[in-house]
Amino acid sequence: MKIDNNTIWNEAAKAGAWLGAVSIGCLLLKEGAVLSGSSFLIQAATIILWAVEFFGCILLMKKLMLDMRDRYEGVKIEHTYTLGKRAALLSGLLLASAQALIIMRMPPEAIDEMLSQFTGSLTAAQKESVEGMMDSLPLITFISQWLYCYLYGTVLSSILSRYIFLQKLFGGNITIRTFGPEDNPEDKSEKDNDPDEQ
Repeated sequence: MKIDNNTIWNEAAKAGAWLGAVSIGCLLLKEGAVLSGSSFLIQAATIILWAVEFFGCILLMKKLMLDMRDRYEGVKIEHTYTLGKRAALLSGLLLASAQALIIMRMPPEAIDEMLSQFTGSLTAAQKESVEGMMDSLPLITFISQWLYCYLYGTVLSSILSRYIFLQKLFGGNITIRTFGPEDNPEDKSEKDNDPDEQ
């Protein structure tokens, strides 16, 4: 089957769902660690789940690009790049919506505690300004998270789309050859002219 714009959208929707599911799963596990109240568990979960989400999304994006390249005819670098961009847009929408929903459902005392920790070193005027933004926090979180996911996914797509086609070009093996002394032309010419070795 030949690649076209509708096919890329369909593949991007599937990819976005997978990437969004991974990110939301990590987000929910982080929230579970926060609810436990254990500072050690919170720190450990934050580090481990960040690594899982970061590297997991990279490997998943690469796999989805490779699957599309191998399944359809005429797939070029720009097609896999477009797939990644659109998948980032859709997965970012899912993750941003989940984060905004979590903030909207947070109990008032949890929001007050978060606000007190954040505004501890601010002046009275700055505290008042921050408190005035709290009603818009879900919207601010939604927009900033969606924008971050899209920009990150765009950069990642640009890198991965070129990498997988370089792999195909070199038969799956991209290696850097190192040269030893025997490969140095100057050393070889000196050995050929050395009367002791002739």
